[in-house]
Amino acid sequence: MDLSPSSYHDSLEELWDEEEEPEDIETVMRVVIPVYHQYLDVFSKVKAEKFPPHCTYDHHTELEGSLPPFYQIKEAFTIAPILSHFDPPLPTIVETDASDYALGAVLSQISDSGKHPIAFDSRKLLPAELNYEIHDKELLGIVWALKRWRAFLLSLSSSFEVLTDHSSLQYFMSSKILTGCQARWAEFLSELHFSITYRSGRLDTLSDAL
Repeated sequence: MDLSPSSYHDSLEELWDEEEEPEDIETVMRVVIPVYHQYLDVFSKVKAEKFPPHCTYDHHTELEGSLPPFYQIKEAFTIAPILSHFDPPLPTIVETDASDYALGAVLSQISDSGKHPIAFDSRKLLPAELNYEIHDKELLGIVWALKRWRAFLLSLSSSFEVLTDHSSLQYFMSSKILTGCQARWAEFLSELHFSITYRSGRLDTLSDAL
């Protein structure tokens, strides 16, 4: 059985007809899409920005210079990325990014044919997390991604690399002064073997798009 997003193109066209009732659209947003959000590189960012909590989903809402948000997600849902199988011996990279309202991450590996994505993930920030300073939002993005893919990362035969566009996080594991929350995160991170590398936000296009 083909469970990739591309296999759902025809059924989604039928399900997401322009005449669909708002309550049916909301069902799709809340039930169907979350199952497959790992395939989408725009889901949480568009959903968090354009669909505030407890709002009614209106797929006819126009956004300046872009498709209505419902169709942004629909379009992404019918274009499947080429995901590779995880292979523990290969060099592994985790790219993370945090915005004002969401986290995004990409798990990739490097083979002889180049760098290939293994998995995407993203989520909205919780109400309490929205108040974090940018440093802690970016750090939360790393912790959340590594927890998400912990089983993969523990199986690696060598250390992996975390890419972030927040330069000070390179030195987090050697920091002596931490808040209570940061100390708990540091305890979890100490279980894994990795290095944090700064990469300019200009280059961090994939995880930023999440």
